[in-house]
Amino acid sequence: LRKLRGIDEKVVRLPAAGGPTPARALFSYIVDPFLLPPGAELPHSHTHFWESWTMARTLCALGFEVDAIHWTNRTFAPRERYDLFVDVRLNLERLAPALGPDCLKVLHAETGHPSFYNPAQRARLAALEARRGIRLAPFKTLAENRAIENADCATILGNERTQATYRFAGKPLYPVPISQPVLYPFPGDKDFEAARRRFLWFGSGGLVHKGLDLVLDAFAGLPDLHLTVCGPVERERAFESAYARELYRTPNIRTVGWIDVLGPDFLALARQTLALVYPSCSEGQNGGTVTCLHAGLLAVVTPEVGVDVDEAFGVVLPEASIEAIRAAALALSRRAPAELAAMARRAWDFARAHHTRARFAAEYRRTLVEILERFRPELARRLTL
Repeated sequence: LRKLRGIDEKVVRLPAAGGPTPARALFSYIVDPFLLPPGAELPHSHTHFWESWTMARTLCALGFEVDAIHWTNRTFAPRERYDLFVDVRLNLERLAPALGPDCLKVLHAETGHPSFYNPAQRARLAALEARRGIRLAPFKTLAENRAIENADCATILGNERTQATYRFAGKPLYPVPISQPVLYPFPGDKDFEAARRRFLWFGSGGLVHKGLDLVLDAFAGLPDLHLTVCGPVERERAFESAYARELYRTPNIRTVGWIDVLGPDFLALARQTLALVYPSCSEGQNGGTVTCLHAGLLAVVTPEVGVDVDEAFGVVLPEASIEAIRAAALALSRRAPAELAAMARRAWDFARAHHTRARFAAEYRRTLVEILERFRPELARRLTL
């Protein structure tokens, strides 16, 4: 459908907020938000829709006229001079030579680097085959690219573990916190005595990459604890078939499928659940983890989720193993309800303080101004900073 509509090939020009300007920016991320009719709501199935819209609008507010293209656009060729180029992944290497050295080039890194991300997934697939004899194909691996090598610097979603995958290039990295589409009220009357044995896996595609196999194997051996699985399991048929017993025929595991974070079912589930369990092997900064913290859930995660989970409101797994997941879940389930309630409040406070749309917008603008003043001070003086 995208190909039929030609979305990946469209170029949308966004005017500078102050009227005609000599400053021009090329922006390569998600073009869909700029093609919606006036007043239409942006999709909330992924944070990148709103973040892409906000990033481009920030450029306009700073005084840039912006040409926006989709990050998978492989035919666009610059016919005009640009002062700034912002891209994720694929266009930076391709277009950098044509844009020339005077154009400031900023990568927006929203995943782990492919040189880490892809081997991490292959290692998980190999471990699954060794453990259970299940051989699955890789899912949505990243195209190898030299974006960071061709950038002057990068804004990045993720913690130090994510940033470390890019440090080989020696380019300055500017962390920006991922956003969140909705702010939930804190569940002050939640029954933590009832919830403390209930856990959640909440993710999107790439089920082995995101550790669902480990979580299912862990909870299949914990009959006194309950796991709910929320994600598009049916889209990965080979995984679904291999794990059919755990997904659909294990008494303490319930598979829900995809769930809308703005719908009542998600909040109802969160009120019955203690913690997210999400041992991913590589992320930028995982939006699902942030959503669950906003809903007052604790987090049992690997460092690679890109969110700085503290022991005050969760568990960072020492290793991505069935044994480590079982130990963490059991330890949390045995804590006193009052202690768990206090941890849930700290999770909610952390999410509210660090991961909102307002925080993303403010931090992205502040970071962009800092980058412009550092790398192109003459251009910065011409803009509305």
